[in-house]
Amino acid sequence: MGEALIRGFLRAKVSTPSKICCSVKDWERRDALERLGIGSIFGDATESGAEEVARFARIVFLCTKPQACAEVLQSMAPHMTPDHLVVSIAAGITINTLEEGLGHGTRVVRVMPNTPALVQSGASAYALGTHATPHDAELVDLLLGSVGFCIRVEEKQLDAVTGLSGSGPAFVYLVIEALADGGVAAGLPRDTALALAAKTVAGAAQMVFSEDETSVLGMVHPGVLKDRVASPAGTTIAGLTELESSGVRGAFIRAVTRAAQRSKELAG
Repeated sequence: MGEALIRGFLRAKVSTPSKICCSVKDWERRDALERLGIGSIFGDATESGAEEVARFARIVFLCTKPQACAEVLQSMAPHMTPDHLVVSIAAGITINTLEEGLGHGTRVVRVMPNTPALVQSGASAYALGTHATPHDAELVDLLLGSVGFCIRVEEKQLDAVTGLSGSGPAFVYLVIEALADGGVAAGLPRDTALALAAKTVAGAAQMVFSEDETSVLGMVHPGVLKDRVASPAGTTIAGLTELESSGVRGAFIRAVTRAAQRSKELAG
């Protein structure tokens, strides 16, 4: 996810390779970042990397796995100052845990982005820490807004955000794959079916954000859009009947809530 954000920021031109530094654990990741033109690449954060990043940067994105977070925070803490802003995308790691681990009144923002940020179509949410300022909120809005949609929420809502937009792209990929499989089963070539399925999902999502007389806050309820497509005794209502009988709606609700619950579990 960290690399996706870097690529998104570079594509959006809100930063340049010379202004970005990274602490990485493996050579494969280092090679990928070097190909992006990033020259300031330091070693593992738990060794010398944390100190070098703190010296280089004032905005530090914490992109570690939740299981490794405690060790990384311990390595970062001696080098954090009130001038540093730490933006954490570590799933399930609370603001309280971050602030206790970093100390020194460090300004913290907890963020849940998602991988479509790579193509400027991300859906991100963030919550401010105790010492974070309105300027920090503006900065996070600028950065995350440059790679897609961004919204501020209460921290208690971030687990739900993780289950919905954090894990959601994988759920949608499953839908696209299944739609394409259906197209193949109905007689389409694989490439044609996949292209049509992906474009259909992308177009349908854009329709939700179209404005008309039924829109609320700039969005049209998907149920309204669904009903417009489903004509009496037509092909669409026949397909929808199959989906409802298979429990697809409930399966997606359970997938989001289970992913949200897993985010809570990661917090310990």
